[in-house]
Amino acid sequence: MYLAVVIAELALVAILLVRLGRGPTVSDRIVALNTMATQTALATLFFAAYADRTVDLDVAIWLASFSYLGAIIWSRYLERGLL
Repeated sequence: MYLAVVIAELALVAILLVRLGRGPTVSDRIVALNTMATQTALATLFFAAYADRTVDLDVAIWLASFSYLGAIIWSRYLERGLL
């Protein structure tokens, strides 16, 4: 079951790659990138449960934390008109 969720999450990341490439505005691209990072963190969590590896949990927490901070930083740049 865990492996099926990992594959589904990675399929969503592939779809979001198209949105990241096309996305009509910079805001759409930022949202796509943040969502991709969140989906990747979820896939990493489920893979850690599937493989029974607790070391991967640290990677998932790190990825989720920095994707959140990255979205805030990009949003601040957009707000100030620096892009």
